[in-house]
Amino acid sequence: MAATYDLTPKLIPYLDRHLVFPLLEFLSMHKIYPEIDLLKAKYELLAKTNMVDFISMLYKTIHDTEEVPNEFSTKRDEVLQTLENLQAEAQKVLDIIENPEVISALRQDKLQNLNFLKEKYGLTDKMLNTLYQFGQFQYNCGNYGGASDMLYHFRVLSTDHELNVSALWGKLASDILDSNWDGALEEVQKLKETIDQKNFTSPLHQLQQRTWFIHWSIFVFFNHPKGRDNIIDVFFTPSYINTIQTACPWILRYLTTAVVTNKRKKSILKDLVKIIQQESYEYRDPITEFIESLYVKFDFEGAQHKLKECEKVLSNDFFLVATLPEFVENARYLISETYCRIHLKIDISGLSQTLNLDQEAGEKWIVNLIRDTRVDAKIDFKENTVIMNQNHTSIYQQVIERTRGLSFRSQILSSTIEKREAHQSASTAEAVE
Repeated sequence: MAATYDLTPKLIPYLDRHLVFPLLEFLSMHKIYPEIDLLKAKYELLAKTNMVDFISMLYKTIHDTEEVPNEFSTKRDEVLQTLENLQAEAQKVLDIIENPEVISALRQDKLQNLNFLKEKYGLTDKMLNTLYQFGQFQYNCGNYGGASDMLYHFRVLSTDHELNVSALWGKLASDILDSNWDGALEEVQKLKETIDQKNFTSPLHQLQQRTWFIHWSIFVFFNHPKGRDNIIDVFFTPSYINTIQTACPWILRYLTTAVVTNKRKKSILKDLVKIIQQESYEYRDPITEFIESLYVKFDFEGAQHKLKECEKVLSNDFFLVATLPEFVENARYLISETYCRIHLKIDISGLSQTLNLDQEAGEKWIVNLIRDTRVDAKIDFKENTVIMNQNHTSIYQQVIERTRGLSFRSQILSSTIEKREAHQSASTAEAVE
């Protein structure tokens, strides 16, 4: 089952080769595939990088030898020489921009700063680009912290839009691999703004950029403390939901897990259920099927069965393994809450069995549920049941709530139309000029 639901083959095409390596390491630790196959995959993955010593070690392990081809030694010498040259060139630029007098003289305007450094300190575009090249080279060597620093310094001064975007992707990858989650979250936000604001040559190009962004961002969203709030806020926007549905429906696994483990975002469950239903013919796994069983079929036995399968899927997913205890806890919460809302009288023993809990643990669970959700209910300990007091919303109140919802959606639609008209008008004006 572990390999059946493994998403690594689907994720790899949208990740940089360095970002793939931690996934292969995880698969190796969990013995999901034969070790020799994973060793070969790691070797092929890193063969074109500058991580020569590590590649040599993989070669020795795969071929069970202490000898390596001469090309490894030649490449190692070339890497060290290039590293030394780039470091010397980059240091000349760092000596200028780290000078306290220069720091105090710099302003918000990049172009003004660049002209100032060119006139007073002889900084050239070629010297500045050395920072980018050095950062890129360090990244290829596996020195992710150093790469992040160089790419940051480059972006502070560079006015080259294309190289700045490339450096933004590079710094995000470097911060992820260096486990600098605060820095990575900042880069995710900057990258999203860049992709959303950029005028792409075609919608397909923008779709591709958003698809790559989605895959890189889940590293951050499932490691940063605020990540699961952010993944919901970002992925539920129309442009990103459309991207997921069009290009990568398997991301629904991560979005569903984020919603289930985030009690503050319960209001989004209805939207999630609709999306899961729409995409069920394209993608399904125990995690999405758990939601479907609970909120579409109201099949509590089926939901319990799927929850057990979810535990196996989560424990073998690189991004989700840490969410396992929280997911199970919150999934039980959702099962019991839904069960309580559609039954007037609940047998505690039956509900405990549905939640896969013993009698004592089941009673504690139900008491906590009633307290936490403020459900209008009372427990009859003699009959070992829970009596629900159903407070149905009046027709008048339902009309008010629906009207509010329609009004809000109308405002969003109106705002979207106005923005499109303004954009078209601006484009027409530019064409006329």
